[in-house]
Amino acid sequence: QVQLVESGGGLVQAGDSLRLSCAASGGTFRGYAIAWFRQKQEKDREFVAGISHSGGLTFYGRSLEDRFTISRDDAENTAYLRMDSLKPEDTGVYTCAAGPNLDYGMGYAYWGQGTQVTVVV
Repeated sequence: QVQLVESGGGLVQAGDSLRLSCAASGGTFRGYAIAWFRQKQEKDREFVAGISHSGGLTFYGRSLEDRFTISRDDAENTAYLRMDSLKPEDTGVYTCAAGPNLDYGMGYAYWGQGTQVTVVV
């Protein structure tokens, strides 16, 4: 059983940067692909970024690759989401997920509780 805990969210101004962390415990972190999803108010959860268990493959949601960067540090059992040039439309709850395969869907086995990101003008 893997537990995931997100941190790093907060209230920022448009144009600022944030780095979210996803700390894992209770399992073999290096064996899992990690993904970030976000859910905006009254919207469905959407895929933001994902990284394979080896770190050699990354996927990004539409139009996010130029501003977001996903990475992982297996020695720290932590994955990160660096977000630059934040926009008000990036506001939402960001949640990390872990599973054996990297994909765009929500079929990951383990999910965190999420961290709120609010971007204001």
